[in-house]
Amino acid sequence: MAHLDLPKSPNVFHPEKPSAVGSRNSLAQEFRDQQSEVETVIREEVDKVMNHVTAKLPKTTLERLDVMGGIKEKLYNYFNQNYQNMFNRYMTTTEDEMVKKIRNYVDKEEMKALARYTPREIAQLLDQVGGIDKFNTGEIEKSMINMFGHLMGHIQRGMNELENDTNSLLRQKVDVGAFVRGENAYSIVKCAFKDNFYRPKTVTDVKLSVNILDSELISPIFHYQTTVTYLIKDLISKHIMDLLDKEIEALKDARADEGKEDLTDTEIIFEKMAKVEDYTSDEKDSPDSGRYKFVAKTILDRLDNLRAEISVSEYDALNVRENLKKILDIENIRNRGFNTAINSITSILDTSKMGYQFIENMKNARECMIREYEETNVTQLPDERYQVRLTYYDLEQLEVDRVAYDKQFNSFYVELMRVWDVVEDLYQAKKRRMDFEDLAAKLKRSIEQRKKKFNFEIEEYNFNEKEWNEVTFIKSVDTDVQKLNRSYLMEKEEVRKRFVILKDKLERIYENQNPVERVAVEERLDFLIREFTRFDYMINPYHIQPGLVLDIDITSIKRKKYTLSSMANVLNEFLHGVSKGFQDAAFASFSRRRSTVREDINQSFSATGEEDSNYQMNFVEETTSTSTEAPEGIVDVSKEDDGLTEI
Repeated sequence: MAHLDLPKSPNVFHPEKPSAVGSRNSLAQEFRDQQSEVETVIREEVDKVMNHVTAKLPKTTLERLDVMGGIKEKLYNYFNQNYQNMFNRYMTTTEDEMVKKIRNYVDKEEMKALARYTPREIAQLLDQVGGIDKFNTGEIEKSMINMFGHLMGHIQRGMNELENDTNSLLRQKVDVGAFVRGENAYSIVKCAFKDNFYRPKTVTDVKLSVNILDSELISPIFHYQTTVTYLIKDLISKHIMDLLDKEIEALKDARADEGKEDLTDTEIIFEKMAKVEDYTSDEKDSPDSGRYKFVAKTILDRLDNLRAEISVSEYDALNVRENLKKILDIENIRNRGFNTAINSITSILDTSKMGYQFIENMKNARECMIREYEETNVTQLPDERYQVRLTYYDLEQLEVDRVAYDKQFNSFYVELMRVWDVVEDLYQAKKRRMDFEDLAAKLKRSIEQRKKKFNFEIEEYNFNEKEWNEVTFIKSVDTDVQKLNRSYLMEKEEVRKRFVILKDKLERIYENQNPVERVAVEERLDFLIREFTRFDYMINPYHIQPGLVLDIDITSIKRKKYTLSSMANVLNEFLHGVSKGFQDAAFASFSRRRSTVREDINQSFSATGEEDSNYQMNFVEETTSTSTEAPEGIVDVSKEDDGLTEI
C-alpha cells in the first residue's frame, strides 16, 4: 500500500513525500495530485481570458498581437504567480495560527497539572466528575496568598523601621519629618513638640494631627444616622462618575487613533460637564427624569427620611421599605469604612509592639479612643506613653465645633482682659515712680499752648480711642475667606504677649513682696496660662476638612525616643492602608502614550527614513516574467527583493 512508503522519522526532508519536512503534500489530502490540480486551475483561468480576448478583439488585431505565442504565456505566468502568492500567504497564516493554537493547548494542559497539588490522573478524574468549578485548590491558593501577604507585610514593616531609624541617626534630631514621609506629608494638620510640664529637661510632649479627606479614603465613611436615601444617591453618583471616566477614556483613545492632540485638563473637565446631563437631571418631581435612570422614583420615595434604625412598632419584615433597607444593611455600606479604619489601626498597633490597655469605640459617634494606659493623671503615668483619638467629621460637626472654638477663645480673651484691668489698677495705685503716661498727662496743657502759639494744629491725646494696643500690630480687616477660615494667629500672639506683660508688671509692682493681692492675681494668671496652652495645643477646627482625623498625643524620653519611632511606623502604615493619597489629575490623565502612534514606528533602512510607496507588509512582492519560453509547471517565486524593509 502507498502509506507504507510514509517515512517514520521526522528528520526526513523531501518535497514530494507526504507529511515529510519541506513537503508540499500532506496525508490530509488523501494522496490527491496537487500538481495536476494546480495546473488545471491555472490553465482553465488562462483559457477563459483567451476566449474572452479572442471574442472581443478584431481578427487583424489578434494577428498582430501574436496571441498564441505571446499573451497566453504571459497570462499563464501571471496566474501562476498570483496563485502561488495567495497559496503561500494562506499556508503561512494557517501554520502560524496552528502553532499558536497548539502552543496554547499545550500550555493549558500543562497548567491543569501544575495548578493542582494532585497527580495528573486524579486531576483528570476530578475534571471529568466536577468540572473546572469544583475540586480545585482555590482555598489552598488563597491561604498561600495570605501567608505571602503577611510575610511581605512583616518585611515592609521591618524596612520602614530601618528607614526611620536610619533617618533619625543621620539627622541626630527629632522633628516632624520623623513621623510622616514625603508622600503623606500633606495630610498633617498640626505637629508640635514641646517640653513636658513636669520634666522639661528629659521628656518631650508631641501633638500630631492628621486629616484624611473623604475623597482620599479607600473605603468611604458615613455617619451612623445617615439616611438610606443619601447612601443610595452617593452610590449612584459614584457610578455616574465611573461612567463619565469611561467615556472620557474612550474619547482619548479615539483622538489618539485619529492622530489628534491630547485633551488638556480643562477640556477634560468641560467634556465631563457636558456629559453629566446624559445621566442625571434637576427634575425631582418627574418619574421620567434622568436622575431616576438607575433607581426609580417610587423606591426613593419609600425610603425618604429612613435612617439606620426603625422603631419596633413600625417594623414589618414584609414591607418594601424594610427589604430595601435590608439590602443596604447586608452590604454593610454604612459601617464598612469606619470599621475598616478601626481594624487597621488596632492591628497595626498590635503587630508594631505598641500595646494598649484602654480602648473606647464609640461606633455611633464615629469616634475611637485608644490609650496605652487607662490612668489619665499625668503625674501617675510613665514617661513613655501615647494616646490616639480617631474621629470622623462631617461638615455639620465641623461647623458646630468652630462655633464652640470661637466662644472658647472669646471667653479666654474676656478673662484675660479682666486680669489685665485688675493688674493695671494695681499698677496705677502702687507704682512708685513716674512713667511716660504720667509725664504726658502732666505736660499735655503746656504742649497744647505751645502748638497754639506757633499756629500748629492741635491734636487731642485721646488714649481711649487709640487703635494700636501697643501689644501687637494693627490687624488688617478680614476678607470673607478669612472670616470663614479663622486661624487666630494674631489673636493668640496677642494673648501670649499680654501674659508676659502682666508677669512683668506684677514683678515691677511688688518686686520681692508677696501680698495677698499678688498671690490672688498670679494664681488666676497661672490658671489662664495653663488652660490657654492646652487650648492652643488643640486642633483648630477651621483647619480641618470633612474626613477622618487621627489625633495622637505622645510623651517620650528625649534620649530614648522609643514611642516616637514606633508611632512613626504605625502612622505611615495606617495612612497607606486607609488612604489613597494625593493624586494629581494632570499626571494621572495620560492613559496612552502618543509616542506609540508615530508615523516612523515602522523603521526603515532607507536614507530618508520614508517608507517606499510600493511597500506591502509581510507580503512577497509579485514579479512578472519577461521570458518568451512556454511555462512549464509552477514558477518559482522565491526571488529576493532588495527593497524589502524591516518591520
